[in-house]
Amino acid sequence: MTTLAPALPQLRIGPHTVQPPVVLAPMAGITNAPFRTLCREFSGGKGLFVSEMITTRALVERNEKTMQLIHFDATETPRSIQLYGVDPVTVGKAVRMIVDEDLADHIDLNFGCPVPKVTRKGGGSALPYKRPLLRAILKEAVAGAGDLPVTIKMRKGIDDDHLTFLDAGRIAVEEGVTAVALHGRTTAQHYGGTADWDAIARLKEHVPEIPVLGNGDIWCADDALRMMRETGCDGVVVGRGCLGRPWLFADLVNAMEGREARHAPTLRVVADVMVRHATLLGEWIGDEARGVIDFRKHVAWYLKGFAVGSEMRKKLAITSSLEELSGQLHELELDQPWPDGADGPRGRTSGNNRVVLPDGWLKDPYDCAGGGAPPVLEPAGGV
Repeated sequence: MTTLAPALPQLRIGPHTVQPPVVLAPMAGITNAPFRTLCREFSGGKGLFVSEMITTRALVERNEKTMQLIHFDATETPRSIQLYGVDPVTVGKAVRMIVDEDLADHIDLNFGCPVPKVTRKGGGSALPYKRPLLRAILKEAVAGAGDLPVTIKMRKGIDDDHLTFLDAGRIAVEEGVTAVALHGRTTAQHYGGTADWDAIARLKEHVPEIPVLGNGDIWCADDALRMMRETGCDGVVVGRGCLGRPWLFADLVNAMEGREARHAPTLRVVADVMVRHATLLGEWIGDEARGVIDFRKHVAWYLKGFAVGSEMRKKLAITSSLEELSGQLHELELDQPWPDGADGPRGRTSGNNRVVLPDGWLKDPYDCAGGGAPPVLEPAGGV
């Protein structure tokens, strides 16, 4: 049942007003410029759309792939970039580079990634356990950012026995962070189970000085309204819910502006969006075939719930040209209505994973010896 929006306060991220208060979560390999373009088009340009995670060391070293990933379309305002790093000095250098070269208008720091190749170096969602290291990174980032707002995205903690979100939120306030987003899961949960919205409410009570954004289990626009109503959070961050559904941002805008309209596209409309997405990827990469190949990961998300046979799904997942992709899509029964249940969970749902950490990481949250291990060069993470 559609719920009308309450009166929503304006979300301020430094000098930027995000109204309605909806943010696209950074997702590695997903939230590149083409996908952000689609989401932004559906939203009418409303909201905040964050780049996929960029490693600070790769940025400072001007890694070729990384320099492409930080490209923003001329229509993107504000330009929002997420950084990952475990070394305060390198993070500071990356932030100053962004400021000096006018590469972005907003910097978000990743303390939420749960994948082993990040956490084994003490990065992502593992890092807030080391309180002094977290503080040092935030201090360097905020000092280097000048007038650019710095925000952070984090999880509840490593596991239920090592929760960090309240301490991390307080440190963020003390170091001048502009806003904090909380995914209501631990590292050990990855994307399994149910997001703990109560933790978001607790964080909001704990750090009333800055906006708190909620993340986790927002599968439709009404979920976003419910999260804000139940937790008191200042806005929502949407990740897996928009996979294969960039029009979710239109629904979010409608919901938060009090309109009942929601998108339920036919397969024909979905197919057109799929071709446009693949086209944008090819233009961004500079090679049509590579763009279509990169698009393959999105096929199953777009077709979730539709009556498409396994053989055709396999064919669509190995296409290598726009003509081939479009031709195969037009072999489908395109008048199919939006499937029941297709608005539910999508993306990874694995949980109860073993957390991979540096040796001795959990012995002492205030002992940061070895905490400055070099980060991975390539973006890593999951959706």
